[in-house]
Amino acid sequence: MTSDFSGKTAIVTGGASGIGKAVAVALAAGGANVVINDLNIEAAQLVVDEITGTGGRASAVAGDVSNADDATTTVKHAVSTYGGLHLAFNNAGIGGPLGPLADVDLDGYRQLIDVNLNSVFYGMHAQIPRMIEAGGGAIVNTSSILGLVGDPGAVPYVTAKHGLAGMTKAAALGYAAQGIRVNSVHPGYIDTPLLQALPTEAIDELIGKHPLGRLGTAEEVANLVIFLLSDKASFITGSQHVIDGGYTAQ
Repeated sequence: MTSDFSGKTAIVTGGASGIGKAVAVALAAGGANVVINDLNIEAAQLVVDEITGTGGRASAVAGDVSNADDATTTVKHAVSTYGGLHLAFNNAGIGGPLGPLADVDLDGYRQLIDVNLNSVFYGMHAQIPRMIEAGGGAIVNTSSILGLVGDPGAVPYVTAKHGLAGMTKAAALGYAAQGIRVNSVHPGYIDTPLLQALPTEAIDELIGKHPLGRLGTAEEVANLVIFLLSDKASFITGSQHVIDGGYTAQ
């Protein structure tokens, strides 16, 4: 799906691969100026090259989303390079420690909360004032099916993604009158490079959790994100959008 994003500038965190890359490419295809933020600047630049090679406009910024200063730097780059900020897809995240809660490494827990939860606060903290200056905007935050249901073996991840869903609702209510829409997407297990590294048995087990009988694709999630960022979703804010092949319907 593409929409008309001509004249708009978007930030995509974690945009070097997977869902982030799919959204960045789709935004550029719709005419947006795209700022790709990623720890892996070389991979981010490859996405930029792909976009510019087909006539799009994009640039890459190296940054750690768990660092508030890096979030501010990314926003400043977007505004100074393209003249404003209108859209953001706060997508970067990690899997983090697994296992029963009492066995979780505390440093691993803190890192996951920093990357998966605090980073989105830092991102919106820097993004929203510039969107207000631009006359409004739209934000999509990547949560998860584990932002809606529990998993005893992934307590830190569940905690962060539930917190992110609540943060999204509160931000949407706080800035609706100023023309800022904020929504969250909740993907099931998606066929990305991270999952492709798993053993075949593990992938088969994950597939079995989805009534549709397969993993989702990055492009399918991107279709939803692009819709939510577009003016076609102009009356949608503060809501949770599940794309999980039926996982949470069980």
